[in-house]
Amino acid sequence: MARVVKVFRTLRNHWKKSTFAVCVLSYGGYWLYGKHCDSMVRREACLIAREFGRQQIAPQERLQKATVILNPAACKGKANNLFEKNAAPILHLAGVEITIVKTDYEGQAKKLMEFMEQTDMLIVAGGDGTLQEVITGLLRRPDQDVFSSTPIGFIPLGSHNSLSQSLHFLSDNKVKDITAATLSILKGETVPVDVLQIQGEKEQPVFALIGLRWGAFRDVAAKISKYWYLGPLKTNAAHWFHTLREWPLVQDVSVSFLAPTLRPPDLAPQKPPRPNLLYRIIRRLKNYWNPPIEEPPKSEEPEKWEEQQLSTSELYIQTHNKNPVERRMNDSLMVCAEPENLTVGEFISMGNKKVKDPTLFTENSTKLEASACQLKLPEGNAGFYNIDNEEYEAMPVEIRLLPRKLRFFISAERREQLASQPQ
Repeated sequence: MARVVKVFRTLRNHWKKSTFAVCVLSYGGYWLYGKHCDSMVRREACLIAREFGRQQIAPQERLQKATVILNPAACKGKANNLFEKNAAPILHLAGVEITIVKTDYEGQAKKLMEFMEQTDMLIVAGGDGTLQEVITGLLRRPDQDVFSSTPIGFIPLGSHNSLSQSLHFLSDNKVKDITAATLSILKGETVPVDVLQIQGEKEQPVFALIGLRWGAFRDVAAKISKYWYLGPLKTNAAHWFHTLREWPLVQDVSVSFLAPTLRPPDLAPQKPPRPNLLYRIIRRLKNYWNPPIEEPPKSEEPEKWEEQQLSTSELYIQTHNKNPVERRMNDSLMVCAEPENLTVGEFISMGNKKVKDPTLFTENSTKLEASACQLKLPEGNAGFYNIDNEEYEAMPVEIRLLPRKLRFFISAERREQLASQPQ
């Protein structure tokens, strides 16, 4: 008993050291517990992957081949370590033959896609920037019709992973997100996604999966990190300081658009049965003696563009890939424009919400559905676009929707949740 009293007396006499020791031990225990939880998540994912690897294949079949485009600079240089510890073991245990291609500089993924050979699946390990480069390089190929049928897996390793929330359940645990995305690739369930083709006046087209953003909210979001020293107040401060430098934040833009097109039914491609030999012989003889007359090609009707002048503080042209499972009547992109009469308080309040979800808009915003649109910006300093969270110089562009152009791997649980959402 005397020893216990002596210990408490020592702790009371040295309360500063005791408090510091408790804080260090608490943080260390929390860190070790987090590492243990991550290890258990990896173990569980590897056990599931091992079951895929134990499945027998026929003698004439071969292992699945996957090409991985990995951006080691993603997630502040941690992407390579995250992939090697959390995704690569799962793919190896499942018996997938992977070829890892690492990028060394920005824009290299576009060039690498020009030389990519045919593969069973394409895996993008990085963030929004890496995914956009891969998609752009893939769809710029002369044989893109062939390669666009290759299923694509997205492993979220970047600081921005906008498409990932449409494909998998996201959590606060990076390890769980990576393992869940990798397992969804092994299970093989895919979903078609739309692509935006953004064509400038001179340059090659850029392709996007989420959308194009332009305006004051985009400009402020790019500067929020400069106010890091204000802590949780940095978002409010960035928007408020921006209103002090310039107000009102309204710009005029001319939007020309085409009406949306009807969406064809989602039918799986079926190969018609081959006719019997006798029918094929008779058909060939008939075509030989009476060759079919070629009909002249029908002249295409001119496109009917409608023009609308908008005064807005934010313009966002986006796909419907936030819910790729949703059944829709039309194939269309969305043109959303914020109203011009926002007050300073509404601008700051809405800016806070847009930092978390840029697709949010006020109730009075203008929304148009179109299959294609053209943007004509005001002369002078038009600022910058955000195309899938990547910055591009703003210029007049034409944006066309490529409906259901690519197929991405999706988890079955996420598909069921998206399908159950009210439309």
